[in-house]
Amino acid sequence: MSKTIIIVGASRGIGKELLTTFAQNENFDVHILTRNISELASFSAFKNVNLSVFDLNSIHVKEDAEKLFSSLKKIDILINNAGKLVNKPFLELSHQDILDCYQTNVIGVMETIQAALPKMLEIGGHIVNISSVGGFQGSVKFAGLSAYSTSKAAVVSLTEMLAEEFKETKLKINCLCLGAVQTEMLEEAFPGYQAPLSAKEMAEFIADFSLHADRFMNGKIIPVSLSTP
Repeated sequence: MSKTIIIVGASRGIGKELLTTFAQNENFDVHILTRNISELASFSAFKNVNLSVFDLNSIHVKEDAEKLFSSLKKIDILINNAGKLVNKPFLELSHQDILDCYQTNVIGVMETIQAALPKMLEIGGHIVNISSVGGFQGSVKFAGLSAYSTSKAAVVSLTEMLAEEFKETKLKINCLCLGAVQTEMLEEAFPGYQAPLSAKEMAEFIADFSLHADRFMNGKIIPVSLSTP
């Protein structure tokens, strides 16, 4: 069955592996929204992959997303994978540090969803928000990640709120709170730490979840973690 899939944030790590997974199925119309499009030049050979420059740290996120989505008849799956990490002691955080984390991890996600919803409500699309186990209530927390983890906690709450607000529609929205995965972002947060899962392994899980989990759940916050970190 043909599906239109949007991935926001795919220039490296899990997002790039997600793109690799979906691109191999010609029935999927895959649209990648990312700041670093040059990192994905090799995917231009795939006829079912469309690459677009998109910056969640812009004040025009909703308008930019609406333009990109305007030619699409439907959106079956939206994966909000992009993330901004700031690793600093709390007292050293600047206003800009906090703003950057929340703009990319929360505000940009909200406005992207606003732009996508008209293409999803009628067909029963599935939104998958990628959060962090650091934003999951009751999980182990780590010094230096207050801006990042609190912004990811906001994504958890957003998922629950939207599932309630749109429960009378066909839309399904769920959130995966990821634990340690061997990515560039993990290295930035915990230099030298070796994660139990590769980006490829986690991407395969997320891809399967995005394709099938909406048949079984809505508004769920799921920690996906073998290690924290």
